[in-house]
Amino acid sequence: MIKLVKIIKGFASDKRFELKGGAGSDAVHSTPIYAYSVCHLQTDGKLEGIGLAFTLGHGNQLVCQAIDYLVTHIEGKEINELMANFGACYKKMADDPNFRWLGPHKGVIHLALAAVVNACYDLWAKAHGVPLWKLLIDLSPEALINTLDFSYFEEVLTKQEAIKLLEAQRSGEELRKRVLAEGYPGYDTSIGWFNYSDSQVAENIKSAMGQGFTAMKLKVGSKDSNVDLRRAELVRKIAGDNATIMFDANQQWNLPEAIFMCEELKKLNPLWIEEPTHPDDVAAHVTLAQKVDVKLALGEHVPNKIIFKNFLQSGCVSFNQVDAVRVGGVSEFILISLLSRKFNVPVVPHVGDMGQIHQHLVLFNHITLGHPALLLEHIPHLKDYFKYPVRIKNSKYQVPQEPGMSADLKEY
Repeated sequence: MIKLVKIIKGFASDKRFELKGGAGSDAVHSTPIYAYSVCHLQTDGKLEGIGLAFTLGHGNQLVCQAIDYLVTHIEGKEINELMANFGACYKKMADDPNFRWLGPHKGVIHLALAAVVNACYDLWAKAHGVPLWKLLIDLSPEALINTLDFSYFEEVLTKQEAIKLLEAQRSGEELRKRVLAEGYPGYDTSIGWFNYSDSQVAENIKSAMGQGFTAMKLKVGSKDSNVDLRRAELVRKIAGDNATIMFDANQQWNLPEAIFMCEELKKLNPLWIEEPTHPDDVAAHVTLAQKVDVKLALGEHVPNKIIFKNFLQSGCVSFNQVDAVRVGGVSEFILISLLSRKFNVPVVPHVGDMGQIHQHLVLFNHITLGHPALLLEHIPHLKDYFKYPVRIKNSKYQVPQEPGMSADLKEY
């Protein structure tokens, strides 16, 4: 039974978690603090909508301040009525004239928008009494499309074209629902954080393989390329030729460095090389893709649908790592996934310990959009802080059953 739920008040809270022993480190962030800017939607009943944006420390309070302003757009609204035409409300929030100069559609403001939007989807699923993935796959194409904002997308994907794309995938839905019984494949990022010693990486690889993981990722981007190459060879040697390995440079290379390093790393047969250079530089990625026969993954720092549109149009992207807490929440994530499906580029979301939300979205992507069920990044460092943490069995995400998007945090 669907509940009518009115949003009475929205507000933000600032949650931060220090990581130990080099966990979470990469070529940019030597001592990261995993932090959530949390949007709370209080209602006229017992339900509460929870939406998260992810940051890495002291900027978290700025996102919280922006959340406290943006929630005024949705206070007083009944959630089912709001979501019936959410695309229009999304556009008003994204283009709020008091904030648009600070973006548009990127940075602190867009992170805050993500938290508010995610809270709306969480509350909507709770009002229906189902997990978010279930809500999304059960929506009609028209109802789903009404939650999206197609502005600036009209020349590449219209609403009518998106509806046809969704309808065309219906014939294979029942077959793709097998993933609900099998679980969604995961890969382990935590084997190779940047500050881990070689011996620690070696032990982590063995531990991950003992848990059933056959796919794993190493952080690269050292100032000394020999360090990266040595550690990359270590991963391939221990994991074996049949393992799926990826390398993540976290934007550390200029274009000549990226060309050199990708040429060297491709000898180890990676599935992809991630964020090889500056995330806004479409032209550099195009040149890299032309010069080196290696698959590129990007999207962790791509802030909005427009830059994703440009990357997809360019043809340089092999794997789309759109993140629902980097772009404008679930709404913009779905729109980008639709365009990526049109271009036949698979979506493998960046997680950053946000597997909580993305475990729902990859099920939707696979079942409803027909994206292949490839891999979802697994980072376990904050699982103890969630009421309903992700469950991994034999390297596969088990399907969440609790209503909402699994974003509720424990009191601590």
